[in-house]
Amino acid sequence: MDRSKFIFENEISRSAYRKAVKKKAKYLRKYGDAPDAVHHISAVPAPAIGDILGVKQIIPSENADCKFDEKSVIIGNIRMGFGHYRISMALASAAKAMGYEPYWFDLHSFGDAACGKIIAEQNRMYSFGSKISQKDPIFNRFFWEPLNCEGFRRLTYNSADQKISELMTSVFSDIPKDIPFIAAHAWPAQAAVHAGLSNVVNAVPDNWPMALHLSEGAVHTVQTPSSYIGYRALRGMDGKRTLKPMPKDAIVYTGHYVDHELVANIEEDCLRRMERVHRGEPRRWLLTVGGAGAQRKLFIGIIRRFLIDLRHNRAVLMINVGDHLDVWREIQKAVPEMEPFRPEHLDDFDETRKFCKEAYNGHIDGIHVFFHRDIFAAVYSTNMLMRMTDVLITKPGELSFYPVPKLMIKRVGGHEAWGAIRSAEVGDGTYECSAAAEISAMIGLIQSDGDVLEQMCSHILTARNAGIYDGAYRVVEQAVKNKE
Repeated sequence: MDRSKFIFENEISRSAYRKAVKKKAKYLRKYGDAPDAVHHISAVPAPAIGDILGVKQIIPSENADCKFDEKSVIIGNIRMGFGHYRISMALASAAKAMGYEPYWFDLHSFGDAACGKIIAEQNRMYSFGSKISQKDPIFNRFFWEPLNCEGFRRLTYNSADQKISELMTSVFSDIPKDIPFIAAHAWPAQAAVHAGLSNVVNAVPDNWPMALHLSEGAVHTVQTPSSYIGYRALRGMDGKRTLKPMPKDAIVYTGHYVDHELVANIEEDCLRRMERVHRGEPRRWLLTVGGAGAQRKLFIGIIRRFLIDLRHNRAVLMINVGDHLDVWREIQKAVPEMEPFRPEHLDDFDETRKFCKEAYNGHIDGIHVFFHRDIFAAVYSTNMLMRMTDVLITKPGELSFYPVPKLMIKRVGGHEAWGAIRSAEVGDGTYECSAAAEISAMIGLIQSDGDVLEQMCSHILTARNAGIYDGAYRVVEQAVKNKE
C-alpha cells in the first residue's frame, strides 16, 4: 500500500504526491542505504535509566544478537528535543511496572543507516529554527509559529513524511514482526509499519492535532479528549475540503503519558508540598531548559527575578540545563550576582540522585544547577527533581502533562500553546505566561501566598483519582493486548 497517495481514504493531490516522491528521491540520493541493506542489532543496559527502569538500549551490531521474548516491548523514538525521549521514558517506566521488559530503539542513533542521517539533518534544522524563533520576533511570528501550528497540520506534510520513512526500514531487519512496538514519534511508527510490523502503537504527543503525527496502519493514542476528537475528524488538515475521518479503531484516548514512579507517588509528593507551605519553608522552584536550549534570554530574566527571594531565604531555585552546558555558561556570565547561592551538580548522575533523595526528606537552600552530558541522565534528572519541587517552570511542551504544579512560560512553536491550555483546564498549572512582566507577577503571586499551590495540588489529586495521569499504562496495555 502506498500510504502517501491515500491517508485514511483521503486522496492526496497529484502535485503533492509528486513532491513527496521527489523528496524521497532526494534523500535516497543523499543518504539512502543499498537496496539490500541489513542493519543488525544488539541490546545493552540504557545509560542512567538502565538500572532504574530496567531499560535495554538497542544498538547497531555486526551480528543479530538481540533476543526478544513474550515480555519484550520496544519503545521506538528519535532524539529531537527532549519531549520524545520524555514520553519514551514514561512508556518504559509503565511497561516495567506492569511486568514487561522495555527496549529503547532510537532511530536517530543508527548513524550509518539512512534513518539516522535523515533524522540528524531534520533535528539540526528544527533546533536551529527553535533558537532563531526566540531571538527574532519577525521570524517567529511569520514563519516559525505558522509552520509549527498550521504547516505541520496539513495532510500533505504527512504524505511527504510517509515517503521519507520508507527509507528507514533497514534497521528493523532483526525485529520480530508481531512484537509490541510503541513509537513516541510518527517516524518510527511509520517506519515500523513500512517494515511489516503488525502491532504498532503511535503515542501521539502534544495537544494540537497535526497530520505530522499520523501513522496509518498503527493505533494512535492521544492524551486529551480534545486531541481525540480533533484527530478523529482530521480537523483542519486540509483547508480546502472536509476530510473522511480516522476509523474509530485507529485512535484511543489514554490520558497523560506519565512515569510510574511519579504517578504512584502523587499523593505523598503533594502532601509534602503542602506541609512545606504550612511550615513557611522556602518555596522550591525547578526551572528546566528545553531540548533545543532556545529560551536563554527568558531564563536569565527569571533567575534575576529570584535573587531577592534567595537573599531572604524565601525561595530555592533548581535549574536543570539538560545537556546544554553552553546555556549554563551563558547564564553564569549574564547573572554574576547568583554566585554566592550556587552549588553546581555537573555531569554526575549518581550525585544528582543522591541530592534528590536527601532533598526530598531534608532542607535545601540557594540555587542548584544540574547538567548531564548524557541525554538519558539529562532528561530523567527532571523526573527526579519534580518529586521534591513545589513549582515547575517550563514551556508548554510534554511537561505540560505531568502531575506537578507548573508555571507555564512562553511556548517555542505554536503547537505547544494547547499544552498550556490543557494544564490550566486540568488545574495543575497556570495559563501560558509569555511576557517577562507576566512571569514575574505570577512568581510573586505563588511566592506570597499558598493558595495557588494548594489549589494546584488539590486539582492534581482530583485528576489522579480520575485516571488522567494513567496514559502510559494504557498505551502499554494497547500494545500488548494483541500479543497476549
